[in-house]
Amino acid sequence: MEKEMVTDGLKKNRIQVSNSKKSLFFYVNLSKRFLQEYNEVELSGLGMAISTVVSIAEILKNNGFAIEKKIKTLTIDMRDDPEARPLPKAKIEITLGKSAHFDELMAAEEDQKGSEEGDEQN
Repeated sequence: MEKEMVTDGLKKNRIQVSNSKKSLFFYVNLSKRFLQEYNEVELSGLGMAISTVVSIAEILKNNGFAIEKKIKTLTIDMRDDPEARPLPKAKIEITLGKSAHFDELMAAEEDQKGSEEGDEQN
């Protein structure tokens, strides 16, 4: 049985993706760090952020960093205030695991960053 990393009721390896707050590649890089630390990352998004979640997952999979473990779609009720009528909102959760080549790809990426920084100093 897999153990979930939970602290204060929140999964440590969950990234809640927003459409407006951060760039796509911020989430891609954050996901790589979560994969490094936890071997698994759960991407979660509501409404318009769903396409961003899917894009992040596809970038990680297509570049060989991650494998898809689980996709869950659901509808949750959202309220702006407790008195308001609930509004149904679509939600997606995609769980990704480290690929077999993850560590090699991360090492190659670090080498590339190091050589680019060396080029800038010359």
